[in-house]
Amino acid sequence: MATFLYRLGRVSFRKRHWFLLLWAAILAVAIFGAAKAPAAPKDSMSIPGTESQKAFDLLDERFPDSGSSDGATARLVFVAPDGQKITAADNKAAIEHTVSELADGSQVQSALDPFTTHAVSKDGSTAYATINYTEANSELTDATTSALKDAAQDARDTGLTVEIGGDALSSMEMSAATELIGIAVAAVVLLIVFGSVVAAGLPLITALLGIGTGVATITALASTIGFSSTTTTLALMLGLAVGIDYALFILSRYRTEREEGRDPEEAAGRAVGTAGSAVVFAGLTVIIALVGLSVAGMSMLTKMGLAAAFTVLIAVLIALTLLPALIGFFPKAVMSRSERKRTKKGTSGEPTARLTHTAEKPRLSTRWARLVIRRPVPVLLFGVLALGTCAVPALDLELGSPGDEAKSTSTTERRAYDALSDAFGPGFNGPLTVVVDAKGSDDPKAAATTVADDLKATDGVVSVTQPMFNKAGNTAVLTVTPSTAPSSAETKELVHTIRDEADGIKADTGADMLVSGNTAVNIDMADKVTSAILPYLALVVGLAFLLLMLVFRSILVPLKAALGFLLSVCASFGVIVAVFQWGWFADLLGVETVGPISSMMPIFLIGVVFGLAMDYEVFLVTRMREAYVHGERPGQAIVTGFRHSGKVVVAAAVIMMAVFGGFIGMSESMIKMMGLGLASAVFFDAFLVRMTIIPALLALLGDKAWWLPRWLQKVLPNVDVEGEKLNRTLESVPASRIGESEHEPSRV
Repeated sequence: MATFLYRLGRVSFRKRHWFLLLWAAILAVAIFGAAKAPAAPKDSMSIPGTESQKAFDLLDERFPDSGSSDGATARLVFVAPDGQKITAADNKAAIEHTVSELADGSQVQSALDPFTTHAVSKDGSTAYATINYTEANSELTDATTSALKDAAQDARDTGLTVEIGGDALSSMEMSAATELIGIAVAAVVLLIVFGSVVAAGLPLITALLGIGTGVATITALASTIGFSSTTTTLALMLGLAVGIDYALFILSRYRTEREEGRDPEEAAGRAVGTAGSAVVFAGLTVIIALVGLSVAGMSMLTKMGLAAAFTVLIAVLIALTLLPALIGFFPKAVMSRSERKRTKKGTSGEPTARLTHTAEKPRLSTRWARLVIRRPVPVLLFGVLALGTCAVPALDLELGSPGDEAKSTSTTERRAYDALSDAFGPGFNGPLTVVVDAKGSDDPKAAATTVADDLKATDGVVSVTQPMFNKAGNTAVLTVTPSTAPSSAETKELVHTIRDEADGIKADTGADMLVSGNTAVNIDMADKVTSAILPYLALVVGLAFLLLMLVFRSILVPLKAALGFLLSVCASFGVIVAVFQWGWFADLLGVETVGPISSMMPIFLIGVVFGLAMDYEVFLVTRMREAYVHGERPGQAIVTGFRHSGKVVVAAAVIMMAVFGGFIGMSESMIKMMGLGLASAVFFDAFLVRMTIIPALLALLGDKAWWLPRWLQKVLPNVDVEGEKLNRTLESVPASRIGESEHEPSRV
C-alpha cells in the first residue's frame, strides 16, 4: 500500500493542475445536482420492533383519514392576569380573535379554539389553543413562523400572558456562527503549529472542499435514497474534524521529509506513502464506527451514520490526491519562515538542507515522552485513576428524551411547558396514547370500555378520555394523562405497568392493547439504545481491533487502543452525568434543568469518539511503529513518535475541542450536551489516553508490544503502513522509476 500511495502522491504533485480541475469538476457536478434535485423527504423516526412503533403503524392503517402526523404543531398557552379568569369576555374575545387569525394562515391545517375543545384549566386561569400545520417544523416558512409569533404578541398586547409550545418553533440545527468560530480557532492553531499562512490554509481548504462535496452529493441523492434534510448534521461535524486532521498529518510529514533533504516531489510522494497509509486506516476505522450505528435499529441514526461515513471517505480521498496537488503549487510556501531561511536551494526541485534533530532544542512533546519512559508506572497509574474518577458518575446514568422542560427559561417553549404543568398537572405535557385493536373481539365497544375502566383504576393515572373509534369500529384510541412528568421514573414505570396489563385484557376481551405517544416513544427509544450499546461496541471495537492488528502487526497495541477508548468514553459519560443529571457546574455552563440524559447520546458519543480516538492512535503509534521497524529501540521509538507526531495530535485535539466546545454555549439542551460530551471525550482520549497511558504501557511492554504469533504473521497481509518495503525499494530503485519520470505516462 505504501508503494502505491507513494506513486499516487508523486503523480498528484506532478499533475497538480489536472487533479485540481478534477476535484473542482466533482464539486461543481455535486452542487449542480443538489440545486436541481427534488426536495428531500421529511424527517421520520421509526423504531422497528417496539410497541410504540407497532401502535403508530396500526393507527396509520386503521385511521387513514385522520390526517398526517408529520406536520408541526404549535400550542398557544394563554394565562389570564392575576385575579381574572381566562373565560372573561375580553380575554375570551382576544383568544378567539388570535385563533381565527391563525386559522387563515398559510401551511395551517387546523386551529382549535380552546373554548370549543374544552382546553381550559379547572381554575379558569389558563387555556391553550392547538395549531396544526401541514408541514414539518423544518419546512415551515419564515412567513408562517412570523405569523405565529405576531399573533401571540397581539394577544399579549391585550394583557394576557402568551407562550408558544409545541415543535413549530423548535430547531435542532447548529448555528453557522458556531461552525465559523470552530474554523477560526482551527486557523489560529494551524498557524501556530506550522508558522506559515499557506500551510495553515491548506487543511482548511481541503476540509471545506470535502464537506462541500460530501454534503452536496448527499443532498443531490437525498430523494433517491431516502435521506432527509437533517441527515447531514453529523456529516458536517465530522467532515470538518477529519478533513483537518488528515490534511494536518500528511502536510506535517511532507515538511519533515523536506527538512531531511528531499526535493518537493519526492517529499510529497513519501508523505502520502507513509502518513497517507495511516490516513487510510484511520478513515476506515471511522467509517466502520459510523456504518455500525445501524446496529441501533433506528432509521434516522442509520442514515446519519451512512451520510457521515461517505463524507469521511471523501475527506480521505481529498487528503491523498488534492492535498499533494495543492502542495505542488506552494512547495516552499508551506514551510515555516525559519525553515525557508535554512533552505540552501530554492524550489527548483533540488534537495534542501538536511536538518538533524540532535541539534534542535527538544520540544515539549519530546520531553514529555522521555519523562513517561523514565516513570511509566506512576504515569500509567495517574492516567487510569484520573479517568476512573471522572467515570464514576456514569454508574448513575439514566436515559430519557428531555423535551421542553430541559430548555432555558428564556425560551417561550419552556415557559409554555411550565404554564401547562402548573395549570393542568405535570403529566399533561406527556400524555399516553393507548390503542385498542378490537378486530378479534366479539364486542369491540365493550372491550374498549373495559380498557378505559382498567386504566382509570391504575395508580398514577389522572384521567382517561372516552374511546374514539375508527370508521370500521374495530379500533379505538384513548388518551391517558399521567400524574407525573414525562421524563420521570414514575411515568416510565406507569408505561410498563399498563403494558403488563395487556395480556389480561387480551384474555378477557380478545382485544390487543398497545401504548404509544411521545412519552412512550421516548421510553422505547431509551430501551432500544440501551440494548444496542453492547452489540454496537462489540461490532465496532472487534472490527477495529482486526484492522489495527493489520496496521500495527501486533495484538497488544490494538488491545490497549480499544481499552483506552473505553476509558475515555466512560469518563466523558461521567462528565455528562455530573453536569446534566447531577447538576454539578450547571450554573456555570448555563444548564437550568437537570434530568435524564438523552437516549441518543450514548451510542452517538461512542461512534464519534471512537472514530476520533482511532485517528489519534493511528497518527501517533504508526510513527512509533515506523521508528521501531527501522531499527530503533522501543523507548527511543516512543520518543521519535512524539517528536514527529505529538505536536500534530495536540493541534488536532485542540481544534476539535474548540469546535465541539462552541456548542456548549447554545441554548438547545441536546446540542449543549453533545458539545460538552465530545469536547471532554477528545480531551480525555488525546491527552490522558493516547499521550499518557498508551506510551506508558508501550514503555513497560518494550519489544513485547509489537509481538505477533508466527502463524498470524503468515496469515495477515503486510500492508506496510510504516513504509519499510517502500524504503527498501527506494534504496534499490531510482525514485523516477517508481514514481514515473516526468516524461513517462503515469502507471497509477
